[in-house]
Amino acid sequence: VQLQASGGGLVQTGGSLRLSCAASGRTFSSYVMGWFRQAPGKEREFVAAIGGSLRYAEFVKGRFTISRDNAKNTMYLQMNSLKPEDTARYFCAAVAIWRGTTAAQSEYPYWGRGTLVTVSS
Repeated sequence: VQLQASGGGLVQTGGSLRLSCAASGRTFSSYVMGWFRQAPGKEREFVAAIGGSLRYAEFVKGRFTISRDNAKNTMYLQMNSLKPEDTARYFCAAVAIWRGTTAAQSEYPYWGRGTLVTVSS
């Protein structure tokens, strides 16, 4: 499966953005989809995943919402109440659904190039 993330940009503290991840292929519903991010000088980290269940990193609970539209082969990440520390490149990833809604990036074999989110203070 090929993935393409979009929707990043520059936003002020407290603002919102919605990221999208478009997937190729006809078996989108058979994948767990995840969002990860990598801030400058830091390791890539888990943000959220959606499969048979939803899973969020603690630092985004209550602010970010992950969703998917299987008919459109697209996953979304609605980000509200953005903070400067949310500045990062956001990547979408996919793994076969039998793996479960995992937060472990090593288990995701398919990755998009990422989209840059910059939150100004």
